Amino acid sequence: MTAKDRWLVWAFLAPALILMGVMLYYPMVGTVIESFYDTSFISPEPEFVGWAVYEKVWNSRQFPEVVWNSIYWTVGVVLLQNVLGFFVAMLLNQGLPAQGLLRALVLLPFVLPGVVTAILWRFMYDPQLGLVNSIMIRLGLFEDNAAWLADADTAMAAVIFVAVWKGFPFSMLIYLAALQNVDKSQLEAATIDGAGPWRRLIDVTLPSIKEVVVVNIVLTLILTFNYFDIVWVMTRGGPQNATHIFPTRIFETGFGQFRFGEAAVYGVFSILILAVLVALYVIVQTGASKRRRTS
Repeated sequence: MTAKDRWLVWAFLAPALILMGVMLYYPMVGTVIESFYDTSFISPEPEFVGWAVYEKVWNSRQFPEVVWNSIYWTVGVVLLQNVLGFFVAMLLNQGLPAQGLLRALVLLPFVLPGVVTAILWRFMYDPQLGLVNSIMIRLGLFEDNAAWLADADTAMAAVIFVAVWKGFPFSMLIYLAALQNVDKSQLEAATIDGAGPWRRLIDVTLPSIKEVVVVNIVLTLILTFNYFDIVWVMTRGGPQNATHIFPTRIFETGFGQFRFGEAAVYGVFSILILAVLVALYVIVQTGASKRRRTS
């Protein structure tokens, strides 16, 4: 490549690089700088305090709660979303009648905006008029109405259920595409050798799509950890901070309490965790590409 060609390449890349710098990297650097300044509603003028804000957040009661809630939320949603998505994909890969219609119906939760989904399920979880309590009581599982979103013991599980309901079609689509590329001759050979459905799944199907499974898990980890809409609209981090995760804590601390320095500290921790997840995703993708080239 000549010097002129290299300049041409950089000229074409420049608009995208400038846009990424303005929209992505500049706010990230600004967040790091903001984390060294202390502000409040009473004292809105930023005051440089160095690492004091980090120490304040690290030693606060809220920080371990946010960390634990974020782990609980992310692992719960990712695990259930991937398991449910995989088994629905397996079901839709069987050539069922009206398969096109079934796939369209399964995709409906995914295409709903997060805010609409949260408002819909808030009504369904309503202690007096909600459909969830009505069904539970009719089935004999509950005797009285439960305040799902107002009880610290059930709020996170209720929100996770909604996130899984909305997100599993995403995993289902990825797994369905992968299952359709599994070598049919290997499945037929396993059937002839006497392998049942479970053995075919363990010995043939999963090894054939393991790279897709790993990539999808890492991708959904990134998306779930950084998700905001459903948790905020349904619970605003409550009750008693039981559902506060990093995005909701950042929003409430910064725009609700005007403590932008503390919000920036939470943002820095969030960026570090996301950077690890993104690096893991890149490593997995790079490894998968190398294996495909060598195979």
